[in-house]
Amino acid sequence: MKLSQFATITESSGPSRLERRDKSTSVSIQSQVMGKPAGTVTQEFVAKLNQLPKPMGVSFVLGGDAENQGDSFSTLGVALLISIIMVYLIMVALYDNYIYPFVVMFSIPLAIIGALLALALTNNTLNIFTILGMIMLIGLVAKNAIILVDFTNQMKEEGQSTYDALIHANHARLRPILMTTIAMVIGMLPIALATGGVASTKNGLAWVIIGGLITSMFLTLIVVPVIYYVVDKGMARFGMGRVSKKRYIRQRMVAPTEQEMEARDLQSASMMN
Repeated sequence: MKLSQFATITESSGPSRLERRDKSTSVSIQSQVMGKPAGTVTQEFVAKLNQLPKPMGVSFVLGGDAENQGDSFSTLGVALLISIIMVYLIMVALYDNYIYPFVVMFSIPLAIIGALLALALTNNTLNIFTILGMIMLIGLVAKNAIILVDFTNQMKEEGQSTYDALIHANHARLRPILMTTIAMVIGMLPIALATGGVASTKNGLAWVIIGGLITSMFLTLIVVPVIYYVVDKGMARFGMGRVSKKRYIRQRMVAPTEQEMEARDLQSASMMN
């Protein structure tokens, strides 16, 4: 039997070696991205491929920088979620309360709004460096709300109402919040304005931090007190505003009651006699 009886023999060019990916025959197509971000080119390329008719059993998989970028985004997303959970758990341990840390966590979305707005105004893309900046923002912007909530709790322990304590906290903690925020914004300006080389790729990280700090500085002073007031009223309505044992002992150590002070005076007078 001859081969020509059931096949047509022609000479043509072909691959010098067979490539496989995940135990399937594959063909690799490589290119260099210039003038555009790799993420934008990847999205446009995938959109064009989805419009083309594909033969049965043929599919495409992104590799190289696009694959590494996707893996990095998923890893950083998990890191962002873990950082939010860790901040909440630490505040639960510090406040000895599960409700007030939620008030502090409301400052994080306010910072994300400013971060995305800063990226849009400066024409930067959402990449690995900007996501790292958002992870840093979680710890930086939460301190403004922590300062307000902690001072408000101190004023309430001294006998002030929730409304008066919030007003007092905003007046007393405005200056420290302004000082720390302005210092961090000025410290990030050299990175944000750097040009040339690798420095230009890190501009987005600095702009994310600057935008998040500025918006959180202004919105935290308005939104967090409102959320605190609403949450505190809800806790009082459902009977959840009772002082815990740890805080009760701490209050008695710092500010004893009148009966305890009279007992101490009588005890000291009897010892003198």
